[in-house]
Amino acid sequence: MSPFRCVCSAQPYSGGVLNPWRLRLLHQLHLLGTVRAVAEAVHQSPSSVSQQLTLLETEVRAALFERAGRRIRLTPVGLVLAQRAAEILDHMDSVEAEIAHLHDEATGLVRVAAFTSAFHSILLPAVQRVAGEYPRISLELTEAEPVVSVPAVQRGEVDVAVSADFPDAPVVTGPGLVRIHLASDPVVLVVPASRSDLCDGPLDLAALAGEAWAFEHPGAHLADLGERWCLRAGFHPRVTARFAGFGPMLRHVEAGLSVTLLPLLAVDDRYAVRAVALTDPVLRDIHLVARRTATSRVAVRETLTALRRAGRAALPPG
Repeated sequence: MSPFRCVCSAQPYSGGVLNPWRLRLLHQLHLLGTVRAVAEAVHQSPSSVSQQLTLLETEVRAALFERAGRRIRLTPVGLVLAQRAAEILDHMDSVEAEIAHLHDEATGLVRVAAFTSAFHSILLPAVQRVAGEYPRISLELTEAEPVVSVPAVQRGEVDVAVSADFPDAPVVTGPGLVRIHLASDPVVLVVPASRSDLCDGPLDLAALAGEAWAFEHPGAHLADLGERWCLRAGFHPRVTARFAGFGPMLRHVEAGLSVTLLPLLAVDDRYAVRAVALTDPVLRDIHLVARRTATSRVAVRETLTALRRAGRAALPPG
């Protein structure tokens, strides 16, 4: 049973100061659904999270939670406060930056998450640009796949996510988020550089039915998509190796032991491999996701601009 204790008070909200940390916990409870899930997300015990939420009820002098069997749910007051919490927290960040420096100066902390292949090709060049042009912006970087980074933006743990999805497997974004297109990333056939029998394309995927294939582990986003594309081309791929990351996979291809399918951005030129275009290419959409309220901060806007430039440089049109 959850250690959470509801405080039921009929007194109206007195207009006291709301604790930002407790507001963040309330917002995460609204998104994640349970105290235990919130505790795992913030690396605290469920009892500690429950205590903080109880103190928040005391601060607002209103019941924010009610029992629903063995679980708790938000009251109408709690729901309104949880929905507005992200906006309140973003506004507080903006106000703090304006108080510390001129309101039109790019300054403050911006937290950015990016998936692995975009981390090196898009995020790091953008960080270098920001560091050179806006030394008062501090960037905190996290490597995370879109299924992790986009919810983190929604919860307020990250300000900007470099995300990607495919037409048949979109990453769902929630209300209050903005999505900014960066580039289209084609999926290509990756072969050893020594394979002179394979032209530069475009190639029909069906012609590769007899090859040995390498993919990520089952359940990984690109592994599922790659095998699905082979099946769509009319054959079941003979998978001889599976990997947790692109580096070992490209090394396996480089050694002439397999071929694979990867977005062009993931084909690292440090390996002796070659990207071959497909006759029926699939495009991965690379985009930025941010909370709409966070984009009011100059530091966030300049970070988005740097990421857009880096995205265009990494994957120019055509």
